[in-house]
Amino acid sequence: MPDTIRYLPRAVINIETWDRCISHAPNGLIYAYSFYLDNMARHWDALIWGDYECVMPITWNKKYGIPYLYQPAFTASLGIFGNKITDSLIMEFIRSIPSRYKLVEIDMNFGNKLSLPNQDTHLRENYILDLKNPYEKIYAGYRDNIKRNCKKAQQLNCRYSNMVAVDEVIRLSQEQMGKQSAASPEDYRRFKNLFHFLHARGEATACGVYMDTGELMASCVFFFSHNRAYYILVGNHPNGKTIGASHFLIDRFIAEHAGKNLLLDFEGSDIRNLAFFYSSFGAIEESYPALHINRLPWWLRLIKNVKSKM
Repeated sequence: MPDTIRYLPRAVINIETWDRCISHAPNGLIYAYSFYLDNMARHWDALIWGDYECVMPITWNKKYGIPYLYQPAFTASLGIFGNKITDSLIMEFIRSIPSRYKLVEIDMNFGNKLSLPNQDTHLRENYILDLKNPYEKIYAGYRDNIKRNCKKAQQLNCRYSNMVAVDEVIRLSQEQMGKQSAASPEDYRRFKNLFHFLHARGEATACGVYMDTGELMASCVFFFSHNRAYYILVGNHPNGKTIGASHFLIDRFIAEHAGKNLLLDFEGSDIRNLAFFYSSFGAIEESYPALHINRLPWWLRLIKNVKSKM
């Protein structure tokens, strides 16, 4: 087996072998499958070690004519996937990122943590909840505020459904996030195509909580792979918070899937309030590194720094 890392353009990647690597990797995640990258990344190539024993998607775009690596929308973790990933292999992959990419800003995955600190990486936090236990046991681990909000939603005759139209989730998400979201209309269009692809395979569902008037108050999309349910897109009505709609939605999803070999993957967050919310269901931290390398010319660094402060 060759011990060098090759850079391959998307057009020559053996997709069948690639997807087999992602399926069998101990740290495999849905985001790294070829169909996911084809849908959500503007462009992607790859770094490949050996005969696809370990692989790393290279998701890239251009701005001002300069290529850079970025994290595609609705793609929480990328990085290196495969077996027997060591510190030295992680560093070799990072060093193998071509120098033509002047800026690297990508989130890696929980299997890519270095045992020693590295100047180019910092840890981010995800939250996961194991659903293997019976619902009653999981519910007993909720904080009191979650239990109170679930009861409030029940008292208001809120109804849970796992047959919500994805367009409704997207609509609420766009209204909720407004101009704060980094996702563009094109990103949402790509996401919708991806949802329909996965839904046809039984690997995606859209869920929601309705008032007794029929108004959708909380909604989300879940994707499924690698014994994970990814809480991937959320759309909540502004009034949903006061009636415990999102608390009730997650609770009902947990009740629906309790006892299964499944992790509920909340996809973050570094935001304190969201982290507290997820942990209130009994979820535990799962950290992963973010990679940041800046090789931009000085004038572009200046522009980027100014924009980041605006």
